[in-house]
Amino acid sequence: MTYVKAKKSLGQHFLKDQNIARKIVSSLKADDTADVLEIGPGMGVLTKYLVENKQYKTQVIEIDQESITYLRSHYPALEGSIIAGDFLELDLSGLFKGPFAIIGNFPYNISSQIFFKVLEYRNQVTEVVGMIQKEVAERLAAKPGNKTYGILSVLLQAFYHIEYLFTVSEHVFAPPPKVKSAVIRLKRNDTVALGCNEKLFFNVVKTAFNQRRKTLHNSLKPLMKNPIVHEIMQKRPEQLGITEFIELTNLVEMHNTKI
Repeated sequence: MTYVKAKKSLGQHFLKDQNIARKIVSSLKADDTADVLEIGPGMGVLTKYLVENKQYKTQVIEIDQESITYLRSHYPALEGSIIAGDFLELDLSGLFKGPFAIIGNFPYNISSQIFFKVLEYRNQVTEVVGMIQKEVAERLAAKPGNKTYGILSVLLQAFYHIEYLFTVSEHVFAPPPKVKSAVIRLKRNDTVALGCNEKLFFNVVKTAFNQRRKTLHNSLKPLMKNPIVHEIMQKRPEQLGITEFIELTNLVEMHNTKI
C-alpha cells in the first residue's frame, strides 16, 4: 500500500507539507513528559518526526483500518504502540499512569470533543499541540470581550495557557479542506483547584453561553431557585474572565442551585 485514500466520513485531510509537519512536532515542548499520544496519524506525516525523537515514547490512536495497515508497514518503530480505536472512547488513565502530551492533525468534525476530553484528563494532560480549523483555534485563544470567546475558551483557559502558533493554508492538504487551519498549543497552568465547585463551574459556563445574548440574570435562570441580586448578573457571559466565572459559580451555589 503506497497511500491511504482520505475518507470524508472521518474528516480526513492528509497534510503533505513536510516542513509544516516538522514545525508542528517541534512545537511540542514536552520537556518533562516522555509519553506522547498522537491522535489520527493517518499516513504518519507527524509520526515520522515523533518517532525520530528518542525523548518521546510515542503511541498513536487511529480509527481508520486502512491507515493502521499503512502505519504498521511503514513505521516498524511503532510496533505495539498503535491503538486501533476511537480517541473519544479511550480510557486515557488506563493507557497512561502518569503525565502525557497529545499531538495531532485533529479531524475537524470532532476537534471540540477532543478538547472536552482533554479537560476530563487535565490532571494528566500536560500539553496539547493540535492542528484544527482556524476559527476554532481563534475561539480557544480568544479573550473576554471578543465575539468568538465562548464555552471552550473559558473552560480550557481555566486550566491551560493557550497560544495560537501559526496559520496553515488549505493548499498543503490532500484533499484540501474548505477552510484554513491553525496550530495551537495548550500548556497546563499551575491551577490545581479553581476555588469553586468545578462541576458547577462547567455547568454555569455552558448554561451562560447557551444564551450568550442574554444577561446572566436571564440565562442562568434554569440553575436558580432564588434570584441573585449582584451587579455581575447584568453582564453577558463574554464580558467575564475566569476569575469572574469562579465568583459567579460561588454566587450560584450560595443562592441554592437546582443541581
